[in-house]
Amino acid sequence: MKKTILLLAAFGLLITNANAQKADSVKAIVHYKFSHIRDTTNRDKPYTENMILFLGSQSSAYKSYDRKLQDAMMKKQVAQQVADQKGSGGPIRINVTSRVATTRTEFYQFPLEKKMVRKERLITPYLIEEPMPVINWKISNDTASFSGLHCQKAIGHYKGRDYTAWFCPDLPFHSGPWKLNGLPGLIVEAYDTNKEVVFKFDSMEEAVVTAKPAAEAPTGGPTIKMIGMDDNDDPNVITLPKDAVKTTEKEFKHLEEAMKKDPNAFAQSAMAGSGGGMRMGPGGGPGASGGGSKMDIRINGNGPVINNPLELPEKK
Repeated sequence: MKKTILLLAAFGLLITNANAQKADSVKAIVHYKFSHIRDTTNRDKPYTENMILFLGSQSSAYKSYDRKLQDAMMKKQVAQQVADQKGSGGPIRINVTSRVATTRTEFYQFPLEKKMVRKERLITPYLIEEPMPVINWKISNDTASFSGLHCQKAIGHYKGRDYTAWFCPDLPFHSGPWKLNGLPGLIVEAYDTNKEVVFKFDSMEEAVVTAKPAAEAPTGGPTIKMIGMDDNDDPNVITLPKDAVKTTEKEFKHLEEAMKKDPNAFAQSAMAGSGGGMRMGPGGGPGASGGGSKMDIRINGNGPVINNPLELPEKK
């Protein structure tokens, strides 16, 4: 019988519940360098991350590029270690490089439908639908060039911050990084008044259709399922993940609290509900045989200091 190895990666699970959204072919890809001063007592140490925006004719998807690279590296490490231990007769032990914290949230914009969908992960991937943010932009005559892209300036207020956005009228996309949208052209670069939040343009490329990478599994060996990663993530199309569950903001907050209170119970319950499981080899490592089904998930500390969130309360 063929063995299946389930690996918990950044807390993930398998559940199919979300209704399928029609796929939109990717036309262009934009890279941004995101910077955010989360802690105002340490302004010289902003949080930084490489982000990526996939653009289609009717939608867009904004994700962490650093996270995608980490996932690819982890899959490669696991596949190699499984191949190296093939035929050893003992439980398969997997050791992977520690993951650096990255943004787990993804944003899908559908301008024609005037809606936005936020994807979150708490073991299970969840989808939270929101109205498309409406920003009252004031377009000026100021212009600038970013890597040869001729852009025009606009100023708008959103979630407690005044943003300056540079958009390219020659690129007929009405999206931008994060939740920014609504200008007659792609938002190439944006930042708030104090530059505490910056979406800096890095590069842009035309999408080239490529074959979706096949799942890496040694011939005749166990099937590897990386729980918590987007195995259905196709770089050629923009579509909502099929393995996600639709929920509301209120319900998601309750799930977050339950996860923080008892992460092990939360994970075990979620995996039992999916019909999956995880075999643990001697010493606590995932294995195809031996051991029980016990997992040990630990959440250390309270996370980074954030006294200056991305979205600020509006002044009354």
